Amino acid sequence: MASIRISARLIASGERAFGPGKAELLEHIAAEGSISKAAKVMEMSYSRAWQLVDAMNNDFRKPLVESSTGGKKGGGAVLTKSGEEILSLFRKMEQQLAAQAASYFPEFEKRLK
Repeated sequence: MASIRISARLIASGERAFGPGKAELLEHIAAEGSISKAAKVMEMSYSRAWQLVDAMNNDFRKPLVESSTGGKKGGGAVLTKSGEEILSLFRKMEQQLAAQAASYFPEFEKRLK
């Protein structure tokens, strides 16, 4: 029997604006207070994490992540109010899509190898 799942992504102007990976990165930034620590938890390079944060901050009208450079205590990163709202909206949308899609899975399972 096939294992079926769906994945939600926001595509804006033909480009991926937001999806599960960026949502997970935001969750880890919120939990860790740092882009580099979030990247480490996700086994992602810091440069890739920074690219994703930069893309999110540019794709939305207001930045989703605010970072500060290091000092004696090091730098850090936090989600902005907009970042918290986008993350919450996305997770709610994912839950609703998954709940609605689940009713179609039995019919797909009958037809999949």
